[in-house]
Amino acid sequence: MSDILKRILATKREEVAAALALKSLEAIRKEAEAQSPPRAFTAAIRGKIAAGKAAVIAEIKRASPSKGVLRADFHPAEIAADYERHGAACLSVLTDSQYFQGCAEYLQQARNACSLPVLRKDFLVDSYQVWEARAMGADAILLIVAALSLDAMHEMESIARSLGMAILVECHDATELDIALHLQTPLIGINNRNLRTFEVSLETTLAQLGRIPAERIVITESGILAPSDVALMQQHKVNAFLVGEAFMRAASPGAELARLFG
Repeated sequence: MSDILKRILATKREEVAAALALKSLEAIRKEAEAQSPPRAFTAAIRGKIAAGKAAVIAEIKRASPSKGVLRADFHPAEIAADYERHGAACLSVLTDSQYFQGCAEYLQQARNACSLPVLRKDFLVDSYQVWEARAMGADAILLIVAALSLDAMHEMESIARSLGMAILVECHDATELDIALHLQTPLIGINNRNLRTFEVSLETTLAQLGRIPAERIVITESGILAPSDVALMQQHKVNAFLVGEAFMRAASPGAELARLFG
Protein backbone atom coordinates (compact mmCIF):
# COMPACT_ATOMS: atom_id res chain seq x y z
CA MET A 1 0.00 0.00 0.00
CA SER A 2 1.47 3.35 -0.98
CA ASP A 3 1.58 6.20 1.50
CA ILE A 4 -1.97 6.11 2.90
CA LEU A 5 -1.28 8.93 5.33
CA LYS A 6 -0.32 11.31 2.53
CA ARG A 7 -3.62 10.62 0.76
CA ILE A 8 -5.64 11.08 3.94
CA LEU A 9 -3.96 14.40 4.76
CA ALA A 10 -4.58 15.74 1.25
CA THR A 11 -8.27 14.85 1.69
CA LYS A 12 -8.33 16.58 5.11
CA ARG A 13 -6.99 19.82 3.69
CA GLU A 14 -9.78 19.76 1.09
CA GLU A 15 -12.34 19.05 3.83
CA VAL A 16 -11.16 21.97 5.97
CA ALA A 17 -11.40 24.33 2.99
CA ALA A 18 -14.94 23.09 2.31
CA ALA A 19 -15.92 23.41 6.00
CA LEU A 20 -14.60 26.97 6.15
CA ALA A 21 -16.65 27.88 3.10
CA LEU A 22 -19.78 26.67 4.92
CA LYS A 23 -18.99 27.95 8.41
CA SER A 24 -16.47 30.66 9.29
CA LEU A 25 -13.77 30.27 11.93
CA GLU A 26 -15.59 32.86 14.04
CA ALA A 27 -18.84 30.88 13.83
CA ILE A 28 -17.24 27.55 14.76
CA ARG A 29 -15.40 29.23 17.65
CA LYS A 30 -18.70 30.52 19.03
CA GLU A 31 -20.20 27.03 18.79
CA ALA A 32 -17.18 25.53 20.58
CA GLU A 33 -17.27 28.10 23.39
CA ALA A 34 -21.02 27.58 23.87
CA GLN A 35 -20.60 23.88 24.72
CA SER A 36 -20.92 22.64 28.30
CA PRO A 37 -17.52 22.00 29.96
CA PRO A 38 -15.60 18.99 28.64
CA ARG A 39 -15.37 15.76 30.60
CA ALA A 40 -12.03 15.01 32.26
CA PHE A 41 -10.28 12.69 29.80
CA THR A 42 -6.82 12.60 31.40
CA ALA A 43 -8.26 12.22 34.91
CA ALA A 44 -10.32 9.22 33.77
CA ILE A 45 -7.15 7.50 32.57
CA ARG A 46 -5.20 8.39 35.72
CA GLY A 47 -8.09 7.12 37.88
CA LYS A 48 -8.09 3.66 36.31
CA ILE A 49 -4.32 3.34 36.60
CA ALA A 50 -4.37 4.51 40.24
CA ALA A 51 -6.98 1.82 40.97
CA GLY A 52 -4.64 -0.83 39.55
CA LYS A 53 -6.72 -1.33 36.42
CA ALA A 54 -5.99 -1.01 32.73
CA ALA A 55 -7.07 2.39 31.39
CA VAL A 56 -8.80 1.49 28.15
CA ILE A 57 -9.69 4.08 25.53
CA ALA A 58 -12.29 2.01 23.70
CA GLU A 59 -12.70 2.90 20.06
CA ILE A 60 -15.85 3.17 18.00
CA LYS A 61 -15.15 2.83 14.27
CA ARG A 62 -17.12 1.28 11.48
CA ALA A 63 -14.30 0.70 8.99
CA SER A 64 -10.61 1.21 8.28
CA PRO A 65 -8.62 1.76 5.07
CA SER A 66 -6.68 -1.47 5.52
CA LYS A 67 -9.48 -3.81 6.69
CA GLY A 68 -12.62 -2.34 5.12
CA VAL A 69 -15.89 -2.55 7.07
CA LEU A 70 -15.26 -3.89 10.58
CA ARG A 71 -18.83 -3.75 11.81
CA ALA A 72 -21.84 -3.65 9.49
CA ASP A 73 -24.33 -3.58 12.40
CA PHE A 74 -23.08 -0.24 13.69
CA HIS A 75 -24.88 1.67 16.47
CA PRO A 76 -22.51 4.09 18.26
CA ALA A 77 -24.83 4.81 21.20
CA GLU A 78 -25.28 1.10 21.99
CA ILE A 79 -21.55 0.46 21.66
CA ALA A 80 -20.69 3.39 23.94
CA ALA A 81 -23.09 2.21 26.66
CA ASP A 82 -21.69 -1.32 26.33
CA TYR A 83 -18.14 -0.05 26.76
CA GLU A 84 -19.10 1.96 29.84
CA ARG A 85 -20.80 -1.06 31.45
CA HIS A 86 -17.65 -3.12 30.95
CA GLY A 87 -15.15 -0.68 32.42
CA ALA A 88 -13.76 1.53 29.66
CA ALA A 89 -11.99 4.66 30.88
CA CYS A 90 -12.73 6.77 27.80
CA LEU A 91 -14.03 6.53 24.25
CA SER A 92 -12.37 7.25 20.92
CA VAL A 93 -14.76 7.90 18.04
CA LEU A 94 -13.71 8.08 14.40
CA THR A 95 -15.12 11.15 12.67
CA ASP A 96 -13.35 10.73 9.32
CA SER A 97 -15.91 9.89 6.64
CA GLN A 98 -13.93 9.00 3.51
CA TYR A 99 -11.50 6.46 4.95
CA PHE A 100 -13.15 5.25 8.18
CA GLN A 101 -16.87 5.78 7.44
CA GLY A 102 -17.22 7.98 10.53
CA CYS A 103 -18.90 11.33 11.21
CA ALA A 104 -19.48 13.95 13.90
CA GLU A 105 -22.94 12.54 14.58
CA TYR A 106 -21.41 9.21 15.66
CA LEU A 107 -19.33 11.02 18.28
CA GLN A 108 -22.38 12.90 19.52
CA GLN A 109 -24.51 9.74 19.68
CA ALA A 110 -21.79 7.89 21.61
CA ARG A 111 -21.16 10.72 24.05
CA ASN A 112 -24.87 11.24 24.75
CA ALA A 113 -25.28 7.55 25.59
CA CYS A 114 -22.73 7.46 28.44
CA SER A 115 -20.74 9.53 30.92
CA LEU A 116 -17.30 8.70 29.50
CA PRO A 117 -14.97 11.38 28.09
CA VAL A 118 -14.61 11.16 24.30
CA LEU A 119 -11.64 11.64 22.00
CA ARG A 120 -12.27 12.90 18.48
CA LYS A 121 -10.23 10.43 16.39
CA ASP A 122 -9.39 12.12 13.13
CA PHE A 123 -6.48 13.53 11.17
CA LEU A 124 -6.06 17.15 12.21
CA VAL A 125 -4.25 19.40 9.74
CA ASP A 126 -5.64 22.82 10.72
CA SER A 127 -6.54 24.57 13.99
CA TYR A 128 -10.10 24.97 12.63
CA GLN A 129 -10.58 21.26 13.39
CA VAL A 130 -9.78 21.81 17.10
CA TRP A 131 -12.65 24.29 17.43
CA GLU A 132 -14.77 21.92 15.34
CA ALA A 133 -13.98 19.04 17.70
CA ARG A 134 -15.18 20.98 20.76
CA ALA A 135 -18.23 22.23 18.85
CA MET A 136 -19.25 18.61 18.17
CA GLY A 137 -18.77 17.79 21.88
CA ALA A 138 -15.34 16.13 21.93
CA ASP A 139 -13.44 16.21 25.22
CA ALA A 140 -10.03 15.44 23.69
CA ILE A 141 -8.22 15.66 20.37
CA LEU A 142 -5.57 13.57 18.66
CA LEU A 143 -2.42 15.20 17.28
CA ILE A 144 -0.36 12.96 14.99
CA VAL A 145 3.31 13.91 14.83
CA ALA A 146 3.66 12.37 11.35
CA ALA A 147 0.95 14.72 10.08
CA LEU A 148 1.91 18.05 11.65
CA SER A 149 4.77 20.47 12.26
CA LEU A 150 5.74 21.18 15.87
CA ASP A 151 4.54 24.78 15.48
CA ALA A 152 1.13 23.57 14.30
CA MET A 153 0.89 21.15 17.22
CA HIS A 154 1.81 23.88 19.72
CA GLU A 155 -0.95 26.08 18.29
CA MET A 156 -3.54 23.29 18.37
CA GLU A 157 -2.54 22.24 21.89
CA SER A 158 -2.87 25.83 23.07
CA ILE A 159 -6.39 26.12 21.63
CA ALA A 160 -7.44 22.76 23.06
CA ARG A 161 -6.11 23.65 26.51
CA SER A 162 -7.93 26.99 26.43
CA LEU A 163 -11.13 25.00 25.86
CA GLY A 164 -10.38 22.55 28.69
CA MET A 165 -9.73 19.66 26.32
CA ALA A 166 -7.13 16.91 26.67
CA ILE A 167 -4.55 16.23 23.97
CA LEU A 168 -3.29 12.80 22.95
CA VAL A 169 -0.12 13.20 20.90
CA GLU A 170 0.69 10.19 18.75
CA CYS A 171 4.11 9.07 17.55
CA HIS A 172 5.56 5.97 15.93
CA ASP A 173 9.35 6.09 16.34
CA ALA A 174 12.17 7.77 18.28
CA THR A 175 12.32 10.84 16.03
CA GLU A 176 8.59 11.46 16.35
CA LEU A 177 8.70 10.81 20.11
CA ASP A 178 11.35 13.48 20.59
CA ILE A 179 9.02 15.94 18.86
CA ALA A 180 5.96 14.78 20.84
CA LEU A 181 7.76 15.41 24.13
CA HIS A 182 7.94 19.13 23.31
CA LEU A 183 4.19 19.36 23.99
CA GLN A 184 2.78 19.89 27.49
CA THR A 185 0.27 17.04 27.38
CA PRO A 186 1.02 14.06 29.63
CA LEU A 187 -0.66 11.68 27.14
CA ILE A 188 1.90 10.09 24.82
CA GLY A 189 0.38 7.65 22.35
CA ILE A 190 2.65 5.17 20.59
CA ASN A 191 0.98 3.76 17.51
CA ASN A 192 2.13 0.23 16.80
CA ARG A 193 0.68 0.65 13.31
CA ASN A 194 2.87 2.36 10.75
CA LEU A 195 0.52 4.96 9.24
CA ARG A 196 2.42 4.84 5.95
CA THR A 197 2.19 1.07 5.41
CA PHE A 198 -0.42 0.06 8.04
CA GLU A 199 1.85 -2.78 9.25
CA VAL A 200 1.63 -3.47 13.01
CA SER A 201 4.26 -4.47 15.60
CA LEU A 202 3.96 -4.25 19.40
CA GLU A 203 7.76 -3.84 19.54
CA THR A 204 7.13 -0.25 18.45
CA THR A 205 5.85 0.66 21.92
CA LEU A 206 8.42 -1.38 23.84
CA ALA A 207 11.33 0.16 21.92
CA GLN A 208 10.43 3.71 23.05
CA LEU A 209 9.68 3.19 26.74
CA GLY A 210 13.16 4.06 27.99
CA ARG A 211 12.95 7.48 26.35
CA ILE A 212 9.71 8.61 27.99
CA PRO A 213 9.79 10.56 31.30
CA ALA A 214 8.00 8.92 34.22
CA GLU A 215 5.49 11.77 34.56
CA ARG A 216 4.06 11.07 31.10
CA ILE A 217 1.35 8.45 30.52
CA VAL A 218 2.18 5.99 27.75
CA ILE A 219 -0.83 4.86 25.72
CA THR A 220 -0.14 1.93 23.43
CA GLU A 221 -2.29 2.01 20.29
CA SER A 222 -3.14 -0.68 17.71
CA GLY A 223 -2.38 -4.38 17.66
CA ILE A 224 -3.74 -5.26 21.11
CA LEU A 225 -5.69 -8.36 20.14
CA ALA A 226 -5.20 -10.95 22.91
CA PRO A 227 -4.78 -11.09 26.71
CA SER A 228 -1.12 -11.99 26.09
CA ASP A 229 -0.65 -8.62 24.33
CA VAL A 230 -2.09 -6.85 27.39
CA ALA A 231 0.14 -8.89 29.73
CA LEU A 232 3.22 -8.04 27.66
CA MET A 233 2.52 -4.33 27.95
CA GLN A 234 1.71 -4.49 31.66
CA GLN A 235 4.97 -6.36 32.32
CA HIS A 236 6.65 -3.24 30.95
CA LYS A 237 4.47 -0.92 33.10
CA VAL A 238 2.28 0.23 30.21
CA ASN A 239 -1.24 0.43 31.64
CA ALA A 240 -3.12 2.58 29.13
CA PHE A 241 -4.45 1.21 25.85
CA LEU A 242 -6.33 2.46 22.81
CA VAL A 243 -8.12 -0.50 21.24
CA GLY A 244 -10.62 -0.60 18.41
CA GLU A 245 -10.47 -3.40 15.89
CA ALA A 246 -10.55 -6.28 18.40
CA PHE A 247 -13.72 -4.83 19.95
CA MET A 248 -15.48 -3.85 16.73
CA ARG A 249 -15.42 -7.40 15.38
CA ALA A 250 -16.99 -8.86 18.56
CA ALA A 251 -20.73 -9.45 19.05
CA SER A 252 -20.53 -7.38 22.26
CA PRO A 253 -17.64 -4.87 22.12
CA GLY A 254 -17.92 -4.30 25.88
CA ALA A 255 -17.82 -8.01 26.72
CA GLU A 256 -14.74 -8.35 24.51
CA LEU A 257 -13.13 -5.45 26.43
CA ALA A 258 -13.81 -7.28 29.71
CA ARG A 259 -12.40 -10.54 28.29
CA LEU A 260 -9.28 -8.93 26.85
CA PHE A 261 -8.49 -6.98 30.02
CA GLY A 262 -10.01 -9.37 32.56
